Amino acid sequence: MAKVNGEEKKLRTLLKVQKIDSKLDEIAILKGELPMEVQDLEDEIAGLNKRIENIQEDINQSNEKISNYHNTIKEAETLIIKYEHQQNQVKNNREFDALTKEIELQQLEMELSDKRINDCTKEIEVKTISLEESKSGIDNREKDLIHKKSELDTIINENQKAEKSLKEEADKAKGNIEDRILFAYHKIRNTYKNGLAIVAYARDSCGGCFNKIPPQRQLEIRQRTKIIVCEHCGRVLVDPELKPAT
Repeated sequence: MAKVNGEEKKLRTLLKVQKIDSKLDEIAILKGELPMEVQDLEDEIAGLNKRIENIQEDINQSNEKISNYHNTIKEAETLIIKYEHQQNQVKNNREFDALTKEIELQQLEMELSDKRINDCTKEIEVKTISLEESKSGIDNREKDLIHKKSELDTIINENQKAEKSLKEEADKAKGNIEDRILFAYHKIRNTYKNGLAIVAYARDSCGGCFNKIPPQRQLEIRQRTKIIVCEHCGRVLVDPELKPAT
């Protein structure tokens, strides 16, 4: 068996990490948009709950205002009775006219309070409709959330054991890779949607971007004495016969 040099070990380890990450990517694809959809629904429900809380607070404040306006009307009625009684006891027209103005002011206060009660009542009606719509919206979103969570939980349960094992295996393998190389690996991986940072060349072309690789470059890749990247896409290139580290 040929002796494996240090650079080849790095390449084998990187290839192993790539294989594991690709399997984890497959599990993530199975989950699809479900995690994001679940999060969006949870955020929307939280927003609706806050909206309901605010609407209910507005309704409570309007009811409190109505109660205060009713008290104002009662106080005005009491004062009117008092002033009318005093009018029967006045000794001159000046006192009578003064009490008449006070009565008129209280009557105006009653009219304004009635108007404000009507305004608050209308506001409550509008807010109540909005409240019911928000509650209905929450009911629908919660049904959607239960359905989406059920789908996601099924996928997670079916793949949980494999996913945990793969992550542990990946962490162990990454522990054997230099930080700078691992950083570069993740940077390349995050650049491409398919997550491929390590690719084998095939038919004289890069397995990532499919650009041609010169014969001399292919020879250097087969020698496995250094890490070589594609000059077009930046992916690490390995020969098709390289096996992942065990």
